[in-house]
Amino acid sequence: MSSRGRPRTFDRNKALQQALEVFWERGFDNASMSELTRAMGISSPSLYAAFGSKEALFREAVELYITTGGSGIWDPVNRIEQARDAVRHVLHATAIAFTQQIPSRGCLIVLASPQSQGTNPVIGAELERHRNGNRDCLEHRLRRAVDEGELKANINCNAIANYYTTVQHGMSILARDGATRQELLDVASCAMAAWDALTD
Repeated sequence: MSSRGRPRTFDRNKALQQALEVFWERGFDNASMSELTRAMGISSPSLYAAFGSKEALFREAVELYITTGGSGIWDPVNRIEQARDAVRHVLHATAIAFTQQIPSRGCLIVLASPQSQGTNPVIGAELERHRNGNRDCLEHRLRRAVDEGELKANINCNAIANYYTTVQHGMSILARDGATRQELLDVASCAMAAWDALTD
């Protein structure tokens, strides 16, 4: 008797990577189940059996994106000795990460669900949580610099963190629109030129 359907021995990690590519290019709302299953090389029943739902698949894809790409931007922040160098690292690492692929797709966390009132508000809230976490990472690093005496006590850590994460989000959009690595590095340099005024 011939077997029916696709064997359940597909490479789950490879399938997840393919799903990430679709979500990264199309966003959550625009990525159809047929696109996902075609890219992953599995049937709809296999997708649901392995991942549970489109939402659960997306969450796993986001975690994969963070560990394989975003970690290089944010993980070193608390290990870099000077706060200024930590912020500079975020912007420069962003310019490099966002131009590794041509054409660039920018940042999945920023662009996968830009509308807060999208068709899936739960996914929008999940991405917002990740974006806020990145901002908080910078703010905590700045507050540590204040506690250690590197920065003045009267600076507005929240405003500075918001400013630099806003620049970083904008770099994602520029990258998606075709900006070169040098153009993104120039944006980073301009933003860092404001550091002294922001921390004075």
